[in-house]
Amino acid sequence: MSFLMPLRVILFYLLLSASAGIWGVLMLIVAPFLSPHWRYTLIIGWWSRMAIWLTRHLVGIRYEVIGRENIPDQVGVILANHQSTWETFFLQQVFRPQTQLIKKELLYVPFFGWAFALAKPIAIDRSNGRDSLKQLAKVGGQRLAEGFWILVFPEGTRVLPGTPVKFSRGGTALACTNNVPVVPVAHNAGEFWPKIGWGKRPGTITVKIGPAMYPKGTDPRSIVELNKRAEQWVNDALGETTAR
Repeated sequence: MSFLMPLRVILFYLLLSASAGIWGVLMLIVAPFLSPHWRYTLIIGWWSRMAIWLTRHLVGIRYEVIGRENIPDQVGVILANHQSTWETFFLQQVFRPQTQLIKKELLYVPFFGWAFALAKPIAIDRSNGRDSLKQLAKVGGQRLAEGFWILVFPEGTRVLPGTPVKFSRGGTALACTNNVPVVPVAHNAGEFWPKIGWGKRPGTITVKIGPAMYPKGTDPRSIVELNKRAEQWVNDALGETTAR
């Protein structure tokens, strides 16, 4: 079956790209008439579910989730390590409704990017760190008040498996400012969907959801303390996943 994998990967990307274009056009027509929560459900929720289905059935990447019971009823900030594109699809299915911190260039992708903009993501210019933090604080607070989870990849970019996690503080600052919990998430998706290249490897991704961590204040010391707790939990969970 291994000799068929390159063909399966090509088919996967063809179907994923085609579906993004078709779905984007449909949502540009329908989404402007819907509430923000329904926009999320149609534009991001349903399409990401299809992407995960294609990933499983065409390239054999499955998953197991440990710790769903740790997800609180109150929305908050999800701090996840970033190894591949897979987790950007999958975590949409676990924390709903949700919006993401993304680079603004994604909104320029024809059709799907334009439709994505209607789902109200937090789009930032990564070349301007100070303005990015201000944008996250302002828009992130609005989205939390609207009942959306905020997904943040505090590493800022995809990192190879086995690399120690180092979190920036933007996500925990957002949580502390708005007095909402942080939920740490660790996974090993990069072992099956590599950061570099188009190849894929069949297998089972392990996703671990940690206990909700609540702010102890809004001052800089509280932000640093919460960030260290989340970072340490993810590093420990990744070590356990690798050991398996």
